[in-house]
This record gives sequence, C-alpha cells and structure tokens, in this order.
Amino acid sequence: MSLTVWNVESIKDVAEMLGISNLGDEAASAIAMDLEYRIHQVIQEAMKFMVHSKRTVLSNADISSALRTLNVEPLYGFNTSRPVEFHEAAVGAGQNSLYYLDDEEIDFEKIINFPLPKVPRNISYTAHWLAIEGVQPAIPQNPTPSDHTTGEWAPKGPASITPGAATATKEASNGISSMENVEVKPLVRHVLSKELQLYFERITAALLDVSNSELRNAALSSLRDDPGLHQLLPYFIMFLSDSISHNLSNLVILTTLMQMAWALLDNPNLFVEPYVQQLMPSILTCLVAKRLGNDPHNHDHYALRDLAAYLLGIVCNRFGNVYYTLKPRVTRTVLKAFLDNTKPYTTHYGAIIGLKTMGKEAIRVLLVPNIKVYEILVRKTHEKGNEDEKYEANRCMDALYDALLLLRDDQLSTDKTVPPNARGLLEKIVGNLMTEKIMEKGDKDLILALVDENNPTQKA
Repeated sequence: MSLTVWNVESIKDVAEMLGISNLGDEAASAIAMDLEYRIHQVIQEAMKFMVHSKRTVLSNADISSALRTLNVEPLYGFNTSRPVEFHEAAVGAGQNSLYYLDDEEIDFEKIINFPLPKVPRNISYTAHWLAIEGVQPAIPQNPTPSDHTTGEWAPKGPASITPGAATATKEASNGISSMENVEVKPLVRHVLSKELQLYFERITAALLDVSNSELRNAALSSLRDDPGLHQLLPYFIMFLSDSISHNLSNLVILTTLMQMAWALLDNPNLFVEPYVQQLMPSILTCLVAKRLGNDPHNHDHYALRDLAAYLLGIVCNRFGNVYYTLKPRVTRTVLKAFLDNTKPYTTHYGAIIGLKTMGKEAIRVLLVPNIKVYEILVRKTHEKGNEDEKYEANRCMDALYDALLLLRDDQLSTDKTVPPNARGLLEKIVGNLMTEKIMEKGDKDLILALVDENNPTQKA
C-alpha cells in the first residue's frame, strides 16, 4: 500500500494522457514518491519568497519564483490577481472524484475587435542646466522656489532677510536692550557653505561701515582680486541694489557701492554678463537721481555721478554686443532725463555725462541739436535762480562743453584756419552761451569740427 499523497491510479491516469498505457504498479508507486518530494521542495522554496516579501499567504508569484530557482520552467496562465478554482467532475459510482481547473472562456471576436493600446514612446534623453554661475534657472525640470521653501532646501527658521532689513535690525539692537535675544538669520540661504556665508556677511558689513575706510578698501580689494566668488555674485548684485535704494541720503555708502560694482566688473574670475540687467538700475540711480545725499549744498555728489557714468560706459562697451538692446535703452533713458525741463540740474548733469559715454555719434546726433534750446533754461536760471541753482546750471554747461570736446578730429590739418564768421555759425549751432565758452577757450579743433560738421558750404 502506498503511503504517499498521490495514489498509483492518479499516476497511471497522467501516464495514459502522455501515451504510456502499460505503466506498472511499482513504477507508478516510485514516481508518486518522487513527485511528493519535488512538490515539497517547490513549496519550501516558495515559502522563502513569501517570508522575504513579508507576506503570510503563498501566492502564484512565489511558486513561479521557486520554479525559476530550481531551473524548472514556470507554469503559464496563472497570476496573482486570478484565484485558482477547482471544480469536481461528475464520475461514475464507485470511482474516485476528479477535479479540474475552471478555465475562462475567451471570445476571440471580442479580442480581435478590442482597440489596440497606445504605442509607447521611444526612450529619449535630454540635458538641462541645474545651475548657472550658482543660480538655478527657472525651467520646468528644476524645482520651483515654493518647493525650496517647503522642502529640505528651505532655510531653517524665518526666511533670509534683505540687507536693508539686516541694517535696521543691527541699528535696533544697538539702541533697544530688549531685542538682545532676537536671533538674526544670515542673509544668504543655506545652499551656500558656511565659509561663503561668513565671507558675504563680513564683506557687506565692511562696505556699510562708514567709520572704517581701511576696512572698506580691504573689502573692495578682495572683491576685485579674489577667485571663487561666482556663487556669491547674485547675492552681491542683490545686496548692491537693495543697499542703494536704502542709502540714497548717504554719499559715502553710495560711493562705496559704486566702487563695489567697479570691483565686481574688474574681477577676471567673475562672469557678470547674466546679471547686467540687475546691475544697470543701480548705476542709473546713482547717475540721474534727483538728489544724492542729505545736504543740498554739498556738491560731492558730482564725483559720484562721474563714477557712475564711467561704470555705465564700461558696461555698455563690454556687453553691448551681447545685449544688442542695452545701448539703445540706456541712451533713450538718459536722453529723456536730459530733455525733461521739470527735472533738476543734477539729473541733467548725470544725463549729459551718461550720453557722453555713448560715444561721438550720440553727442553729434542727440546733444548738439539740443544745446541751443537748453540754453533757454540756463538763462532763466541765471536771471531768477539762487546761487545753488546757478552753480548747478554752470556745471551742466561745463559737462556739455566737455562732451563737445570728443568731437574734435585729431586728424585735422594744421594749415586750416578758423573762418571769420565762425562765431555766427557757432551761435546758430550751439547758442550764445556755449559759443562764448568755446571762443573763450580758443579751441581751434573744436570750432573747426563743429563748423565743418554743420556747414557743408564751409566744409567744401
């Protein structure tokens, strides 16, 4: 009598299905014992997969994995989502029960008429910039600023404050003892290293310290020569813009900030080109602002405007070919300020020296035709203005004369003489006041340049 789970009759039935009709009882008993061993082996391996998957129910996938482990081809047609159902077949009386799997009937017509699935896209690869000069570009592939503030990139504690707010906090802490325990967060976000954050704080504090010129000069020298500051460049540009808007009444700080912009432009290790649009408003503010400093009788602001005009020329000459709209936009801005009679002479002065940096063509086309009309405003000031207004009007006339000096042609022949009607011609071109100044200086080259340019008959 066989002691196995599988009886001899079941083995003989399977043998007959395979075409073996004369299988003996001893061979069938040996096959049944081996079959039970193999089933135990498969179940044992399948339970290992179940345990490692942290499940308590053995699945079809575990059986298939066990068969692959034993180098046996897995059974097809069974999946985890479909439970295995056995049904009992009707057999004759006195015979053993017969069970079979309930196979689902599939309608081929339904399968044929079923719409085809979408064709999957081909695998492709694209590249994008994670950061450019320390700044993350705003493209769909990169996380948005809201993601930064809500995720692990967010600075711990309150958001970073602006330089103006930092200055106000520092001043408040000096005068109010109750604010001593207030925690001031750094200006720079924590994506920078601690060393760069500390460097940024030391440099900005030194630039805003009006009492220590030696420390300011050391900070400017560091910005001009030190490498490895490209990550801090956008923060320095932001600091420059915010500090100028908060310190328009302090000439020392404004001058230091313009020198800071000069140092950043001179540093050969910095790539300033992407930040020109953010840098230009700061320079133009120090050039054509109505008032710089808190003392209207202090004329030191003219030196600051001269420095801003010099930086304006550097930016336009260096980046004018890259940003082809830079020079036209700057020229239009300063020309509009010069032609506005409601603006003070301080703004006119900045506009004049700003146009001067645009070159000879801008002076010839934009300044020279408007000098005679501008003389009307200057004459009214000389008649009814106070001493400060007269001084400012004279500074504007001097700036116009300095701009006209660029029109002198160095290649003029020395044998050419000033025509006898030069005064009358100059008065028609630049007005009486500028003619008096030119004739007083006796600049032969300038007279010939203006007369030849505006008098075709004399030129011929």
